[in-house]
Amino acid sequence: MGKNKQHKHITDYKHIIWDWNGTLIDDVDIVIEAMNTLLKRRNLPLLDIDTYRDIFTFPVQDYYARLGFDFAAEPFEKLAAEYIAEITSGKYAYKMFSEAACVLEKVRSLGIKQSVLSASEQTHLQKMVDDFGVSAYFSAVSGLNNHYARSKVEAGKQTLASLNLKPDEIILVGDTTHDFEVASALGCDCLLVANGHQSYKRLKPLKTQIVGSLAEFSSLLT
Repeated sequence: MGKNKQHKHITDYKHIIWDWNGTLIDDVDIVIEAMNTLLKRRNLPLLDIDTYRDIFTFPVQDYYARLGFDFAAEPFEKLAAEYIAEITSGKYAYKMFSEAACVLEKVRSLGIKQSVLSASEQTHLQKMVDDFGVSAYFSAVSGLNNHYARSKVEAGKQTLASLNLKPDEIILVGDTTHDFEVASALGCDCLLVANGHQSYKRLKPLKTQIVGSLAEFSSLLT
């Protein structure tokens, strides 16, 4: 993937704020399968990966609308609760991207601090981080206080305030246009990995650095 403009070297930053789902956690297939369960119950068209990456967005209520759910018949909050019950049911085997642990270790070895900022609900997020055995890499793990995934901006501002760093000393690494929006709201730089929840086609217009995988990101750490 190409760069849209000249950027600082990753090793020039003092802190990396990581998105979780789709950036460190390889869960795109899972969220598609879980959502297709809801769609099947309502005889709505099912998702494939290309369609998903082209329509997924924040706030996720807009994504649900694009899928064809009728909020007049079923409120978004009810649908979101049904989706969360499905995806946290224990039937899905979550995994990190194969390069994730090595990248986290490499960043730590360079003396760069790290944290997680996610639109996932806080308790669920912290459990996942703990279960994957990577909590020691992060100075903070910040999620939301609900399952509605509306925006990470406020949580990001709280994370930024806790770091005692200037915004230009921080880079946010994510996989969606919303991660870019959050980074812009915080005043920090952004790098996007284009193999998560949105397609490269959707990320390309953003004036930020894009890589194709965590392996490609890792190559920037040398």
